[in-house]
Amino acid sequence: MKKIILFLCITVFGWLGWWLGGRFGLMTGYWLSFFGSLAGVVVGVKAGSALE
Repeated sequence: MKKIILFLCITVFGWLGWWLGGRFGLMTGYWLSFFGSLAGVVVGVKAGSALE
């Protein structure tokens, strides 16, 4: 279950970063997606740890 939550958080935060940054250009979308995915890892690990 923890891996599913982690995967979903990475996907959602990465997509959100791409959606926000894509309006300003390709590289902006790429970098915001990258940092959004990193934030998704942090949130996903914390959410997965809360299940224990």
